[in-house]
Amino acid sequence: MISKKAQIGKNVKIGESATIEDDVIIKDNVTIGSCAFIGNGARISEGVKIYHGAIVSAAPQDLKYRGEPTTCHIGKNSVIRECATVSRGTTYSNNTRAGENCLLMAYSHIAHDCIVGDNVIFANCAALGGHVEVGDYVIFGGLVGVKQFTKIGKHSFITAGSLITKDTPPFVIASGHIEVRYYGLNVVGLKRRGFSSDRIRKIKDVYEIIFNSEYNVSDAIKKIKNEIESDEDVNEIINFIKKSKNGIIKGL
Repeated sequence: MISKKAQIGKNVKIGESATIEDDVIIKDNVTIGSCAFIGNGARISEGVKIYHGAIVSAAPQDLKYRGEPTTCHIGKNSVIRECATVSRGTTYSNNTRAGENCLLMAYSHIAHDCIVGDNVIFANCAALGGHVEVGDYVIFGGLVGVKQFTKIGKHSFITAGSLITKDTPPFVIASGHIEVRYYGLNVVGLKRRGFSSDRIRKIKDVYEIIFNSEYNVSDAIKKIKNEIESDEDVNEIINFIKKSKNGIIKGL
């Protein structure tokens, strides 16, 4: 069931019983599996693979939504596996966005108005509430839940079964079924992405002050500014914490 109004690029493969609604733009070299649903507002970039039964750009699960035209962008070469779901935006931001080279495993979910960076991995059944922001290279373990309006910093790793209710700073491992806490740096992930030992050590020094000292967060930031030379990573951490409206996760 493919609308004649949908804009479909070259070399697009569409499986049996897939549904593509009117206001849909699909770029070249996209694969859409059988029984997939591509709703109004979908903007599918080149090379995306959408597997059987996946749902992209369905109406947001928000009681305030009244059918307004909004969009859902899927970045280049992302993969959306079986029965994963991505809602389009509400009038709050008019858009939901998943970046390039993302992997959404089966039954994972990105809710309305979320902004997901590049190279993000969702293991099975990981789910974002509405308005969540996720940085590049974040990895979610299976059955992770993320509360609406929270933020996840880039290069962080959220272990399976965790429930995120506070903002998670960049570069860290966060874990906890009831209250998520800082469990150290995502060292393995950082090394895989080319971070040097010195660079990792400096990030660790910053988080030692934030999570493993007697200072509160505000005083820890002052101490970091006074004692650790500023660079891209240090600024990323400080700016993330300063902009946090929910407060950040706690240390052990």
